[in-house]
This record gives sequence, structure tokens and C-alpha cells, in this order.
Amino acid sequence: MASAFDQPVRRENTCSVKFDARQAVFGREDVIPVWVADMDFAAPEAVTRALTERARHPVYGYTLFPDSLYQAMIDWFAQRHGWHIRREWILMAPGVVPSLNAACMAYAEPGEGVIIQPPVYPPFFSSVRQSGREVIENPLVQDPQTGQYRMDLEHLEQCAARPDARVLLLCSPHNPVGRVWTEAELKELLAIARRHNLVVLSDEIHCDLTYPDAAPHTVLGRLAGEEDALVTAVAPSKSFNMPGLGLSALVITDPDRRKAMKAVFESMHLPQCNPFSIAGFEAGYRHGATWLDELLGYLQANRDFVASAVSRRLPGIDVAVPEGTYLMWLDCRSLGLDDAGLKRFFVEEAGVGMNPGVTFGHPGSGFMRLNIGCPRSVLEQVIARIEAALAGL
Repeated sequence: MASAFDQPVRRENTCSVKFDARQAVFGREDVIPVWVADMDFAAPEAVTRALTERARHPVYGYTLFPDSLYQAMIDWFAQRHGWHIRREWILMAPGVVPSLNAACMAYAEPGEGVIIQPPVYPPFFSSVRQSGREVIENPLVQDPQTGQYRMDLEHLEQCAARPDARVLLLCSPHNPVGRVWTEAELKELLAIARRHNLVVLSDEIHCDLTYPDAAPHTVLGRLAGEEDALVTAVAPSKSFNMPGLGLSALVITDPDRRKAMKAVFESMHLPQCNPFSIAGFEAGYRHGATWLDELLGYLQANRDFVASAVSRRLPGIDVAVPEGTYLMWLDCRSLGLDDAGLKRFFVEEAGVGMNPGVTFGHPGSGFMRLNIGCPRSVLEQVIARIEAALAGL
């Protein structure tokens, strides 16, 4: 039976980074773009309706955050994740990536250390370095048999024990490896943070995107106490495919830490948000549940199609089945190409535009990140192109 997600949406000539930057990024406009982490699906109708209704009012001035926006978020996390958030804990933010930067500035001094767990989303590196803080790497460990990753908690303890370590940036669920961390893993991470007085920023932007056949996401804040030094970053942007609207939220139980983050945003004049971001944020959390459930079923079928096709048709490439996100982490090391050669192969020979794994840190060398948030027909073309290119390699 055909799905609404099977319907292609033309994104060319909409100033889409994913589509309209192909010439600049890949050197050719005809690659199939399966890179930037947004999806090629129409957002929920309720979101579009809310934006349209707001557009009908012809004044787009400075806008307050309404009480209804906070309540929609509080209700969503209580119902979806069993996490009960108090209104005063919430600080609206101009996006999760700016929040990574702000956390480095708020909780570590220049030259002090911030722990990250590569391979990880590139802004984790840049937010530390560009703020003048030092990256402390706690690489994930890959199981050579299953390809799945785990945290190296023993090494994390050593990193946290460094006298200059101040902050841990956690990606949960993890981009790009697709792990949904277990409650046991998260409890041990919290224990390490407590022992060494680390502030943890938990980037949970993909928290709603866990597959129906996988264990559900555990919000770190649900395990933590109010006294824990925890900042949880969330947003409806990945859940409902509206990252261009830019609005996110931070949940910070401690008032002094909340004040510190707010001060960083205000120093850069970042708190202002446009009325459309507010309308989309509230509409997603208030009305997006049914759409999201249908999306997750479609993404799971996409994931399984790709995993099966890689195993059967793409020799030299392996993939571990992700538990969350709409991203798949392709292990291409058996192809025997260096990172430049790997990118060249996929772009020039296969005509497929993916994110090179090395951009996620040295542990990503030899990998590629594939975005499966697109109609199945697109993934069929991607697999067919790679299969043909491998035949000629």
C-alpha cells in the first residue's frame, strides 16, 4: 500500500542546502543528495496550517513566547517520554548547535576541557574549538562482530578525572552511529559526571526518532536529580522535519546554570525568535503525534531495505542497523580507499552525495553517512547507482 511518504516533494530552487548546494559541495548538480540531516517529506499538515494561519496576520513583529508553547512541550514530553518538566526549567534557545557553543562558554573557561564522543556530529568539535576551549576525545568503541558502538566508560572516567575537564557534550540518540543509549549506560555516565563535577549537555534533538522495533529513548533528565549539573537540549525540528525554523529549548533545573546560559545568549543578542518558529514549534508538539508514528514505520522500512540491500548487493560495504535517527553509518573500509578517494568514488562514480565519515572525527575515517529520510524510490536509485559503481571499481 502506497504511503504519503512515498510522494516526492520537489526541493530544487527553494534555497535548500541539501539540493541547491550540490554544485558547491560535490562539484556536480546531478548527485542524489542523501547528506544534510533534514528529510524530504512534507511536514505535518498541522504545522503547515499553523504557519499559514500566522502568515495571514500581516504584521511580523517582535514576538513573545506564549504560555501555550511551553505547555505543548511539557505535555509532549510527559506523554511521549514520561519526563515531567516544570515550566521554570525551560529556556528557549535559537537552536541546538548554538546551545552547544553557549554551554562551552557558560560552563568552561578558555583553555579548559570539553569531552566529546567521536565519531560525532561536526558541530561538537567546532563549538569547543571556536569558543577557545580544548577538545577531550572519548571515542566510542565499535564491536568488530556486530558493528554496533558502545561508550568506553572506563576511558570516560579517565577523561573526566583530568583537572581541566569541565563539560561533557552527549549526543543521545547518537548522530551518526544511530545508537539509542540504554538506561544502564546513561546511569553510569551520570555517575561519572557526578564524581568529577562535570556539566553534561545532552543533545536529544533526535529523541523522538527511535524505531518501533528498538528500545525506546531514555531522556537523561528523567534519570537525573534536580541537583545534577545537566542541560537537556530538545527541539521539534528533526521530529517534524522543520529544522529551518530554528527554535529549540533547554531544560535546566538549576537556576544558576540556567542564568549562565541565558547570559551567553543575551550577550550575543540571540534570544529573539520569529513568529513562524513559535507557531511551528507549538503545532508540532501539540498535533504531530500521529504523523510521527506513521513516519517511524516508514523510516523503519527504509532502514531495513537499505540494510538488506547493503548486505546482498554492495560488496565491501557493511552497515550496523541503527536504533534511532534517520541516518545510517556505512562502513566502507574494506573498499581499500582513503577518505578523499572514498568521497571521489561515491560522487564521481556513483553519483551519490553523502557525508564523509572523516568529518565526524578521525574514528569516522573510512565511513560514509547516509540519510534515509526520503521516499523509498530514492533509496532504490542510491543502491542501484552504488551497486553499478562497485562493479566497475
